[in-house]
Amino acid sequence: MKTSAIDSGRIESMLAQLKAAAQKPSTEASVQGVTGSGIAQKPQATNRVDFAEVLKSSINQVNQAQVKAEDLGKSFAMGDDSVSLSDVMIAGQKANISLQATIQVRNRLVSAYQDIMNMQV
Repeated sequence: MKTSAIDSGRIESMLAQLKAAAQKPSTEASVQGVTGSGIAQKPQATNRVDFAEVLKSSINQVNQAQVKAEDLGKSFAMGDDSVSLSDVMIAGQKANISLQATIQVRNRLVSAYQDIMNMQV
């Protein structure tokens, strides 16, 4: 069974999507405003990045890394000669790091939510 682990290309792709989503409100404000000639521009079609989909995709990738590490560990324990101890340890560390990063993101999101909820209107 082939599972895809989180690699640097996927991380960079997700970061680019998040950066594009973060810059979107300032881009829309400048596009919808009045130009130097006094003529309003038409809003341009932009790619919308759905935060829920990005989050779900990231969590699925973390899950896949966990499953891959577990499968490699089981294969090694069962005596599979094609699986080395270093592969098992590396997969385990990748899964652990991705899980810890996910936990940190969750903690920051919860903290931001609490800050917003405590704001006075």
